[in-house]
Amino acid sequence: MAKVLFVMTGVDYWTLADGTKHPTGYWAEEFAAPYEAFKAAGHTITVATPGGVVPSVDRGSLAAEVNGGPEGAEKITETLRAATELTQPITLEDADPADYDAVYYPGGHGPMEDLAVDAVSGKLLTDTLASGKPLGVVCHAPAALLATADADGKSPFAGYRVAAFSNAEETQAGLADKAKWLLQDRLVTLGVDYREGEPWAPKVEVDRNLYTGQNPASSAPLAAEMLKAL
Repeated sequence: MAKVLFVMTGVDYWTLADGTKHPTGYWAEEFAAPYEAFKAAGHTITVATPGGVVPSVDRGSLAAEVNGGPEGAEKITETLRAATELTQPITLEDADPADYDAVYYPGGHGPMEDLAVDAVSGKLLTDTLASGKPLGVVCHAPAALLATADADGKSPFAGYRVAAFSNAEETQAGLADKAKWLLQDRLVTLGVDYREGEPWAPKVEVDRNLYTGQNPASSAPLAAEMLKAL
């Protein structure tokens, strides 16, 4: 059975252009759907965060309206409650990709705040990509790819096909005009081959050992693709 590393945001806010802190964290579905898929396949999961802090869920991601109704909301809340790995994270410094068979980054707006500028995470991403092991990154988590750029702005992810939360989705979510920067724009500047799907519909790109998804609905299909590789 495989060992899968989940790298997650350690913050519960996202700083907007006017300096206010928008409450966030990780998005529940983007943790829960892959978590359930990997566990059902018999794989073990370790969670890593900056500083080893217990990750905070975006409270909005637990709402009934984003989980198909009250029953779905209760189910996802119970999944998080039962996932003891969330309460025992290791630090990013202690997370050696050589110890794992795959690495997965769930999104939420949190990674826009911390992982986007985290050099330790940047090295972990770079090393995992070079290893050829499956690397999954979904929704806002591709913000972490920005930390892989060197002093000249060059990234090993340049040229890779990448799906990530789109400007259209950020606009429809009501946050595009409040953000310091938009993920799609920054990824294009980084040099990745950004691939945009319909807003909120599942969209997964697989390019070599890199698995990326556009939005929460893409997290389960992305996990399914990673499981094929494992």
